[in-house]
Amino acid sequence: MNNSLSSRVARVIAGGVHAIVDRIEDLAPLQVLEQSIRELDEITNEVRTELGQAITSRHLLQQQHLKLNTQHEALHESISVALSQGKDDLAKSGVARQIDIEVQLPILESSLAESVQREQQCSSYVDALMGKKREMQDAIQQLAKAKSDLLSSAPISKPHNPVEAKVGAVQDAFDRSYQRQASGVASASGVSLKQSAQLGELSDLVREQKIAQRLASIKGQ
Repeated sequence: MNNSLSSRVARVIAGGVHAIVDRIEDLAPLQVLEQSIRELDEITNEVRTELGQAITSRHLLQQQHLKLNTQHEALHESISVALSQGKDDLAKSGVARQIDIEVQLPILESSLAESVQREQQCSSYVDALMGKKREMQDAIQQLAKAKSDLLSSAPISKPHNPVEAKVGAVQDAFDRSYQRQASGVASASGVSLKQSAQLGELSDLVREQKIAQRLASIKGQ
């Protein structure tokens, strides 16, 4: 994963939810809420894209590694047959090819290890970002409920001046924004709505499995 994307992920994870809530209280709620959720979703989709590339790379490297190993084994038998029939030139060609393969295999294995590490890193980043999003949405939901409770307990009156009217409009905008964001915002960074939903479901499924495994481990202690 490139350093720029890693830094963005770290910045989002390190950001305090309470600081975001404070900004929502002090600034325009609609703009701050949309910006925070949108940034997190965009970064998550970028990491998912890189995760997909890492998975593809690993698969291709594994195929090539298997192919070369198979060739090396087949050449061993062919060389033996050639030597038994006195065809030293053919055996020499086979040995030369084996040596070429043996030089390539360590490079492939190193690249494969890097690809696996990249895949694991991206997967853990996606899990962390999704956890951060749930944390953020919980905090925003609590704020929205607090604001709703405050408004419901206050006497209903018609705004007496333009300033009060603007305050009411901002509150309405916040409520509408929260309803949109709570349902999940699909990023426009290249991942379709269907893909985003499927990836989200997969992430949730993996998370539920981890929770179940953790509980089973604790019970077994």
